[in-house]
Amino acid sequence: MSEVTLYEKLAAYGKSDYYPYHMPGHKRRARGRMPEGLFDIDITEIEGFDNLHQAQGIILEEQERAARLYGAEESFYLVNGSSCGIMAAISTAVREGGHILMARNCHKSAYYGAYLRNLKQSFLYPEIIEGYDIYDAITAVQVEETLEELECSDEPPVEAVLIVSPTFEGRIADVKAIAEVVHRRGIPLIVDEAHGAHLGLGKGFAPNSCAQGADLVIHSVHKTLLSLTQTALLHVNGNLVDRVRLHRFLKIYQSTSPSYVLMASISEAVRRIETDGERLFAAFYDRWMKMMEALSACRKLTFLPQESGQDIGKLVICVQKTSLSGQQLYDILIEKYHLQAEMPSMSMVLAMFTVGDTEEGFRRMTDALLEIDGQLVRGELGGDAVINGWRGTAGSLLRERPRRALLLGQAWDEPMELCPLSACAGRIAGDFINLYPPGIPIVMPGELFTEELLKNIHHCMEAGLNVQGIADVRGEAYLQVLAGK
Repeated sequence: MSEVTLYEKLAAYGKSDYYPYHMPGHKRRARGRMPEGLFDIDITEIEGFDNLHQAQGIILEEQERAARLYGAEESFYLVNGSSCGIMAAISTAVREGGHILMARNCHKSAYYGAYLRNLKQSFLYPEIIEGYDIYDAITAVQVEETLEELECSDEPPVEAVLIVSPTFEGRIADVKAIAEVVHRRGIPLIVDEAHGAHLGLGKGFAPNSCAQGADLVIHSVHKTLLSLTQTALLHVNGNLVDRVRLHRFLKIYQSTSPSYVLMASISEAVRRIETDGERLFAAFYDRWMKMMEALSACRKLTFLPQESGQDIGKLVICVQKTSLSGQQLYDILIEKYHLQAEMPSMSMVLAMFTVGDTEEGFRRMTDALLEIDGQLVRGELGGDAVINGWRGTAGSLLRERPRRALLLGQAWDEPMELCPLSACAGRIAGDFINLYPPGIPIVMPGELFTEELLKNIHHCMEAGLNVQGIADVRGEAYLQVLAGK
């Protein structure tokens, strides 16, 4: 195996006198104001640099290195993000028109995969953590009970189970127990572990899903490790996955012109953890624990406890005991402290920490939250009374279990029309509606709108949350519904 990394090989080639009579069109010369170094290493599949879609050389070696790091049998570079890995996993594990059991809090890319394969979807609904208005992790008991119910019904056999762990907010499932339940039925377990690329790699972290028996695992290397946006990994284990089919769908869902810049970024992220991971994760753990100890002094702001299955690095800041909404706290952190959190909801703010954070990053968030908490205790900060009347709206949205009138694959291809939000009760949704981030559907095509659901969507919009799937027509909110239905 070569000791030269993909980045090192690209950098050396960029400094050579080889003239590029090939794509890309910039010909390895800087144009405009982008950094020259990017152009030096941005090539296509040329002699000596392997091919992602038929890896036999340096890319194969780099993928094998990633597999060793995570304890997987095989690993694949993804340059179209975790989204393409999730779609490839679903398409591989479930035949066209087949039946998948999936967590309702799956990312929208999982729904896209189900649509493309015209799948029948059954859902696992996670419990909701009271006070924080977030989904908890799926449990093995839920999976067992739901599979038993489906086996006693007229539904076709479930061909795969898909869960999310960690969730967007950091809730970690007992993947080992769930894998045992699923494997007793001879079907594969897919784990969307996009937010867990760091798991199993350092002090204080739960094991990753490859080590817990999952058959297909997807990691976003850019989310919690030191890689560029849009980089990810897909891991495969066991004999329940047809690897020929997996290769086929990876070719379908990935670009035929994969970026060597992005692949080099994955390579460097993996190598960095191999060579310096112990020190990086130890420093991260110590900084995290120091911050959490300091924040325990807060009297108004509360934080999801680590000992309850919460991933280190996901700081869930709850405002239930304050006069603020999550959106208001989010805005204060940006406007006054110049701290950009990951997302707000009605009742909390999520801030993400990784090995890429500095001592200053931990200190600034700690100081800001302590100062804000002190102002709340003294009554110096107050929210809009109307906002306070909406407390729990996000939880209500999560509790919604819309009734399905049509399968996703049927509904999304039907003719649609725009309808005022105020007049949508009883109509069939024609498009997805979700809060973004994290991109988890509240409603999907084929499901029915209810008065309560529409009221909660309206409240989230008025609170300033980013609700996707809404059209603004002369200042009024409209939704896509199926024409005449």
